[in-house]
Amino acid sequence: MSKPSLPSRAKLVIGIFTADKSLADPILKELTDRFGPVDMMSPWFSFHHTGYYEPEMGGPLYRRMFAFAGLIAQDDLPEIKLATNKIEAAFAENDSRKVNIDPGYLVMERFILATGKNFTHRVYLAWGIYADLTLIYTKGDFQSLPWTYPDYAEPEMHDFLKAVRKKYSACLKDPLLCSAVQS
Repeated sequence: MSKPSLPSRAKLVIGIFTADKSLADPILKELTDRFGPVDMMSPWFSFHHTGYYEPEMGGPLYRRMFAFAGLIAQDDLPEIKLATNKIEAAFAENDSRKVNIDPGYLVMERFILATGKNFTHRVYLAWGIYADLTLIYTKGDFQSLPWTYPDYAEPEMHDFLKAVRKKYSACLKDPLLCSAVQS
């Protein structure tokens, strides 16, 4: 019989994409006010795999990822997604989003994103939010799954997330490295 135990705390990783890169700084301020300091930031990645968002947000679109210094409880993800939805809404104009904010978390075994959309591979968490198993870590690298969003399957995204994973691993060994612990 398995015995329930609390999971390890996770590294909060939030991605944004937008056609207006100048929104990154004010969005980051909102995120850091809510979730604490960022300790890693990706370069801008082209978000070119779908035109789905361009009628609402314009184009071309670019994605940037932020990893936060503090660790979170894995079951905080629904609350975090609801908070990022509010930030998206605050930056919207005429009912059109100007930025999409994708919160998730990284643990040694996987990378999870939060979504409000149900699908076969998504697990319901709470408050209308689902966990999307986006990537798994095996054989020394992140592995995409049949449903992984194409931008998360890109090698440069995997490289960024491997660097985040390395920092997260160090945090697990020495919690003082992650001093901005979130509840």
